[in-house]
Amino acid sequence: MVEPRLRVLSIGQQPAQYQAPLFRRMAARNDVDLYVAYCTLRGAEAAHDPEFGATVQWDVPLLDGYPWVQVPNRGSGAESFWGVRNSGLWRIIRQGHFDAVICYVSYRRATFWIARIAAKLSGAAFLFGTDTTTLNPLDGRMWKRSVKRVMWPFLFRLADQIIVPSSGSRELMLSLGFPDERVTITPYVVDNDWWLAQSAKVDRAAVHASWGASDTDGVVLFCAKLQPWKRPFDLLEAFAKAELSDTLLVFAGAGPLRAELEARAVSLGMAKRVRFLGFANQSQLPAIYTAADLMVLPSVYDAFGVVVNEAMLCGCAVAASDHVGAARDLIAQGQTGFVYPCGDVDALAEVLRQAFRDRPKLNEIERMARAQMETWSPRENIQATVEAVARGIARLRRGKRVAAPSDTPASSVNATPGISHKRAE
Repeated sequence: MVEPRLRVLSIGQQPAQYQAPLFRRMAARNDVDLYVAYCTLRGAEAAHDPEFGATVQWDVPLLDGYPWVQVPNRGSGAESFWGVRNSGLWRIIRQGHFDAVICYVSYRRATFWIARIAAKLSGAAFLFGTDTTTLNPLDGRMWKRSVKRVMWPFLFRLADQIIVPSSGSRELMLSLGFPDERVTITPYVVDNDWWLAQSAKVDRAAVHASWGASDTDGVVLFCAKLQPWKRPFDLLEAFAKAELSDTLLVFAGAGPLRAELEARAVSLGMAKRVRFLGFANQSQLPAIYTAADLMVLPSVYDAFGVVVNEAMLCGCAVAASDHVGAARDLIAQGQTGFVYPCGDVDALAEVLRQAFRDRPKLNEIERMARAQMETWSPRENIQATVEAVARGIARLRRGKRVAAPSDTPASSVNATPGISHKRAE
């Protein structure tokens, strides 16, 4: 007897270059009918990104290969509770006969609660989680930590299965009292095949020449938004202290700190050895990573940091602060990369010296880093997501004791209100 396909609705605030390849692969599975609802098309369409300080439209396909719908936002569009209010989700969920709803929209938005209540009334399992690894707030207001400690156990009990992207996030959920079987790691991944293929096409010498360097010059890379919590000044100061000969420091990314960084590079006497590339779109990044020898992510907070995945797939070693989530799951010290104490400029300078002191060893780290990514790929993410959905459905049905009769079994429904079922070829 053929098992019925699971009807799953994923709700995203906007299309993301990391999620779209996962949706395509999941939509192609024989055991899942996947539908995606977006609260906005920002990213797929040009829009201002306040953190980049620029208008951004990703230059890779984000909406091809899976059924999706944009649900009109009745809110203001602001980053506030009522700013994201996609009331049309109510009808989609209530009439869609879904087995499960996966919500990637924050609980701090009205849309989350619309989806949660509609799923509850429709008998669909509801899955959500968090990517954070700490209760400490980014803005430093520590009273929020105490509030989260009290409120989050109640909040996450609303999930029929909690999904998290890293081991750090999983441990946070366990610390709040959730049992191991209630939490599933759906690893934070990128499209490994695409990054490997694009990296293989890169002419490293040509990229170096565009930066005014020879092919043998070493390159240290910062690839992130130029925002305070990314701590780009730590890397600039450490690079100056390391006194590396025949080595460039390249900043790829936009943000409000650029002018200050440029001025500081001048005051340190490093201006001739530092490059600022500005915002780099997705299709430009493989060349940047492949031409670099070591990418540094000094962040005081990065829930994960998928730039680590991207760099490692392109054969670029990574040094990350111990506040970066990916450092825990992807970096083994001195084997697949380097980890150092966040904010310790002297320690980072020593990492730079160590990396470029032994280039054959650095090349071996690059090779091992790429091999590490073979087990942290879309395959693992999708399999874990499907298993999480199955667990959520089973938990919901156990809670009901006896399943309510239905005139129209979920597996026999062929239409979902407002969602196109024509998949892009």
